[in-house]
Amino acid sequence: MNLPHSVKDRYWLHITLFLLTLGTTTWSGAEMAGRFLLYEAASPWFSMGSIVVSAPFIIDGLLFSCSLLLFLTVHEFGHYFAARRHRVSTSLPFFIPFPFNGIGTFGAVIRIRQQIPSMRKLFDIGVAGPLAGFVIALLVLLVGFWTLPGPDYIEGMPGHDNLKEYIVDNGSFPPEIIPESTEEGNITLFIGVTPLYWILSQFFSDVPPMWEMYHYPILFAGWLGLFFTALNLLPVGQLDGGHILYALIGPKWHSIVARGFVMILLFSGGLGFISEMKPVFYAWDPLLGDLSWLILASMLYFYLHKIFEGKLEWMVPSLLLLVAGIAASSTSSWMIKHIGYSGWLVWSLLIILLIKVDHPPVAYMEQLTPKRRILAFVSLLIFALCFSIKPLYIG
Repeated sequence: MNLPHSVKDRYWLHITLFLLTLGTTTWSGAEMAGRFLLYEAASPWFSMGSIVVSAPFIIDGLLFSCSLLLFLTVHEFGHYFAARRHRVSTSLPFFIPFPFNGIGTFGAVIRIRQQIPSMRKLFDIGVAGPLAGFVIALLVLLVGFWTLPGPDYIEGMPGHDNLKEYIVDNGSFPPEIIPESTEEGNITLFIGVTPLYWILSQFFSDVPPMWEMYHYPILFAGWLGLFFTALNLLPVGQLDGGHILYALIGPKWHSIVARGFVMILLFSGGLGFISEMKPVFYAWDPLLGDLSWLILASMLYFYLHKIFEGKLEWMVPSLLLLVAGIAASSTSSWMIKHIGYSGWLVWSLLIILLIKVDHPPVAYMEQLTPKRRILAFVSLLIFALCFSIKPLYIG
């Protein structure tokens, strides 16, 4: 029997987007690996600006892209097959190529073409993607750890002079970052440690520090799998985590938990904003620096107005609580280093305007079965293991 819809998938579009995403992630993965000295020495095929394309360049890129796209594909087809099983009309995955964000993609999505009719079907479709994707992310991460080269792997990269000298002298990576003072304008990309990544890293040798991990294509793709899993499991709106939490605890408690979680994100984002932008504002103009708190408070007011739908009895105490908490924490270097992340202000904006904090109602409300409740708690555990309050930042 056919599914209840007349929309046909445009296979050519799905294939084209997948191939484009394969291309953008391959290129981005090779750039992130950054072994340009090796690429130049291996009979270059052609060059494009400062990028030299050769066989090792493509191999590094494909190791990253195939690992990442395997995760994204399995995640989305988890949703797809669960929807098909419940006879809910859905599209094939749409991959999103984007060559300008460092990893070459914004992920993949499927389109649910009809309202999901019941709580249990909503839960099954929501939980299938993260569970399936997490298995692949975990396997990719383990392969990345199992295939780690020695610290001398870094020799194939330009720069890193102080780090290379340390490795030659000690045969291992340093416990703390070594400033590359010989490189003007040097910036460092820091990757946030997730609980699961840290646990697994304790069982392997030659694990690179988090500020160099993105040079390892499979390992970085595995970490991104954890990161995307955690993002999808955020307990808000129509994200997978929102579906799961809504089905587990119902609309009233989902509304409370979702708003509480966004408040946590706003706290981290506000602390990051003050620690990162206040010095910049002072450098531009001392008056602007003095106004940095007013700018932050105005931004938080806008967020809270959207979150609480203009209800002042909730907005005002929430704003005071956030500003007071951020002000108290801004004096702690530990809080700034480990908690403050201005990127959550951007993610919170996307949540509030696009994803929404509240979950739309489901036509048929019903209790989850015991097995589904177990899967719900498993997904919450996966979220806790994969989440990092400071996932990617420049130092």
